[in-house]
Amino acid sequence: MRFAFRTAPQNTTWAEILAVWQVADDIEVFESGWTFDHFYPIFSDSRGPCLEGWTVTTALAQATKRLRFGTLATGIHHRHPAVLANMASALDIISGGRLELGIGAGWNEEESAAYGIALGTPAERSDRFEEACEVLTSLLTQEATTFSGKYYQLSDARNEPKGVQRPHPPICIGGNGEKRTLRTAARFAQHWSFLGGTPPEFARKRDVLHAHCTDLGRDPSEILLSSPVLYDGDAGATAASAAALGEEGLDLAIIPLKPPLDPAVLEPLASALSEIG
Repeated sequence: MRFAFRTAPQNTTWAEILAVWQVADDIEVFESGWTFDHFYPIFSDSRGPCLEGWTVTTALAQATKRLRFGTLATGIHHRHPAVLANMASALDIISGGRLELGIGAGWNEEESAAYGIALGTPAERSDRFEEACEVLTSLLTQEATTFSGKYYQLSDARNEPKGVQRPHPPICIGGNGEKRTLRTAARFAQHWSFLGGTPPEFARKRDVLHAHCTDLGRDPSEILLSSPVLYDGDAGATAASAAALGEEGLDLAIIPLKPPLDPAVLEPLASALSEIG
């Protein structure tokens, strides 16, 4: 099993986030770090402070040398996929090929309504997300893209230069929806991120994902499986929870760190996790 951490840029400061990432960059147990893509806090009072995720992630890419990184997950309705493809390619180049492209269909009605960003019904979100994945993968790999969909239309669109990673930065799709999200992950993702839950719940979603892979002629082993694993100050308990998920096939345990962020928690966590890794 492999390990990562997540620092949601809410109810914290840039200095705290930076300190955690720079310490983690020297701890090999952690292969990657993650932020999120929200404009309001989602784990607390939504009126609190929240830094924009892609800006923070870009700065962290320059402040680190080893860690892979990404946003978990980018709400696809926040940015046109052509804009996102250009952002991803540029950041993959800037970081020397360390980007993980985390994306999702979007869900936060409060911030979307506040900003006038169309979110749509669950079915519309899934339809738009499917189109966006097609647009993204084409722009990240093809010389030119022409696409005519309900939500997106492109005509001989280019995205140059491409990123460092081939065929493109790994696409991580976050979400648990069995009919649509997991099928989209089976079609496009190199990494699926479970939203969190018990080992039996994870196993059920894993089996649904693998069934979609079979339907689409995709090898399930091509898709890395990750999940958040809660940390409440007890590193041993976190490691035990990760191990239980590992017995169900989890590849990457992502440890969300709560504010106030303190890099001192990283070494004890790494020590406990290395015992099961």
